[in-house]
Amino acid sequence: MHQLKRAIIRSGLEALYFSGAHRLMRPFLGGVGAILMLHHVRPARPDGFQPNQLLEITPDFLERVVARLARMNVDFVSLDEVHRRLTARDFGRRFVAFTFDDGYRDNKEFAYPILRRHGIPFCIYVPTSFPDRLGELWWAALEAVIAQNDAIVLEMDGRDCKVDCAGTAAKTGAFRLLYAWLRAMPSDAQMLDAVRELTTRYRVDTAAICDSLCMSWDEIRAIAADPLVTIGAHTVNHVMLAKACDTVARSELKMGCAVLEAALGVMPRHLAYPYGDPTAAGPREFAIAAELGFATAVTTRPGVLFPEHAETLTALPRISINGEFQRGRYVDVLVSGAGTALWNGLRKLRAA
Repeated sequence: MHQLKRAIIRSGLEALYFSGAHRLMRPFLGGVGAILMLHHVRPARPDGFQPNQLLEITPDFLERVVARLARMNVDFVSLDEVHRRLTARDFGRRFVAFTFDDGYRDNKEFAYPILRRHGIPFCIYVPTSFPDRLGELWWAALEAVIAQNDAIVLEMDGRDCKVDCAGTAAKTGAFRLLYAWLRAMPSDAQMLDAVRELTTRYRVDTAAICDSLCMSWDEIRAIAADPLVTIGAHTVNHVMLAKACDTVARSELKMGCAVLEAALGVMPRHLAYPYGDPTAAGPREFAIAAELGFATAVTTRPGVLFPEHAETLTALPRISINGEFQRGRYVDVLVSGAGTALWNGLRKLRAA
């Protein structure tokens, strides 16, 4: 199913590009700008089993993305400037903002030198438990469990199950099965309990994963000293806020801001909702973010920005720069608004 969906998306992007339809649609669907969403930027890995590949692009592809956007003659702007242009209705030139979720060390090692060389501002959204080394990157832990075993035994929905993980195809299928099962759980607590049971049984060190992948506070402070860099909030524990009670949701947002302010001396003005899809963030979360005073808050819902987004600043869409679609021409299609417009049924996406 995943391969079919990927093939359909790729075919749509190719058709829009090579037909030139994206250029014809841009004046009507391109909006006033776009916020790009990235996660990892690091050299390609040789592993056959990479279920989280959509979350990473190579440094070379980031260079190509920057070059494509520069040829479009867009303004590269910070999130503060996104907020200013939307609220001031300053739409004389189209703009693009880069954002990175989770605070990965490779953002500093590989993405930062590229963007700094081109003078491009960007934001990194940091869940504060990650630099505190208390974070549980369960999707990476699940990948490690499956990668290291030919079969996994676990209890799923009250039944003892054995999941085949022998070979790349089986591992990929096992990851998709277990990922969907975990994401469908009623709460983060239940999901993390299930992951902890797996990592304990199969001896995967989740603390070591966090330490290896995520920046420390010293690294965050060093990169935050550059005026090009904005550090944004991403909760404390990277929780699915929509599944949390009101008290927990508010606490995650307030404490995430308080910890960032204590560590960096600046209160964050911008927020990204963890996961960011409709199952993880909705009207309640958008209202809380506005109440707490965030200038902007971004989802993972696909779309470009329109003037109407000035009315829903805590429910902004983004365009994913996806590791499974590393073609420069796809960036042209996505930033034109054509690709995401078709995904959204030709509606101007307004989540709130």
